[in-house]
Amino acid sequence: MKVAVFSTKGYDREFLQRANQQYRHELFFFEPHLTLETCSLGFGFPAVCVFVHDQLNGKVLPLLFEHGTRLIALRCAGFNNVDLISTQELGLKVVRVPAYSPQGVAEHTLALILALNRKIHRSYTRVREGNFSLEGLLGFELYGQTMGIIGTGKIGTTLARIMQGFGVRLLAYDPVPSPECQALGVQYVALEELFRQSDILSLHLPLMPETYHMIDRRVLGQMKPGVMIINTSRGGLVDTQALVDGLKSGKIGYLGLDVYEEEEDLFFEDLSGHVIQDDVFTRLLTFPNVIITGHQAFFTRNALENIAQVTLKNIADFEQGAVSAENEVTVSHLKTK
Repeated sequence: MKVAVFSTKGYDREFLQRANQQYRHELFFFEPHLTLETCSLGFGFPAVCVFVHDQLNGKVLPLLFEHGTRLIALRCAGFNNVDLISTQELGLKVVRVPAYSPQGVAEHTLALILALNRKIHRSYTRVREGNFSLEGLLGFELYGQTMGIIGTGKIGTTLARIMQGFGVRLLAYDPVPSPECQALGVQYVALEELFRQSDILSLHLPLMPETYHMIDRRVLGQMKPGVMIINTSRGGLVDTQALVDGLKSGKIGYLGLDVYEEEEDLFFEDLSGHVIQDDVFTRLLTFPNVIITGHQAFFTRNALENIAQVTLKNIADFEQGAVSAENEVTVSHLKTK
């Protein structure tokens, strides 16, 4: 099938081309994001393959459909950038890669926890400058701490399994409890109780209207002073200005972000020679107890291989009229919490 692949970097091309030796699709790579201004690049392509920052809204989708597109193939698990109401009305199929890197994202979450706690980022800089003082580097032992995991799908469950080895007391919230988490001894509690008890809070759920800014000023007020918050899921789950205020007041003692709600114009690009215009983001960078990574939690060799393989198989399945129900995204997913 002829496929327009948007938002591509060198690593995308490498892994997709390698996997495509099996499927033999006609892949045309475009570096720009898919937007209203760039969607004409996809005209005439039966399939359009996109990533997390591509815009598939009510203006873009009808234009693609009008010019022959019948399949939207997401190279990711999240679908918050797709107007599913419009895809249903147009008859467009949407497929995704539902679980390409649960281990990688969970391990990156752990990396942020350990780096923040033991202040690895600060120690690294000091030692390179010949400063071996331990002042200001005091950490705590994870053993015996209470960790709250919001969302126990594959990533949250994987994280619970990892953290159990540290002797952490595990709390969780999810409308549909994970049997594996329950077998590990994870205690499911109400959100308010989880916020009240957690020393460490980690977010692992999709961005949807009901989860947008679920961590705001009101919720922060329910948390322990000095709480550690980790978000490797979607930036819009937290109110970033509320995080800044929480850091300033000391309510938040540690903050680890791999995502940011206004990341579209920042992440995946080299902006080292530019002045970043986002004042909230630059304010976050001034805090010594904040670590931000550029949406790289998924970024492992294993994940890129899985993404390429599943994405191209999804396209082949569509071509053969046999789209996997597990990988198809429909309006019904908007009701999934």
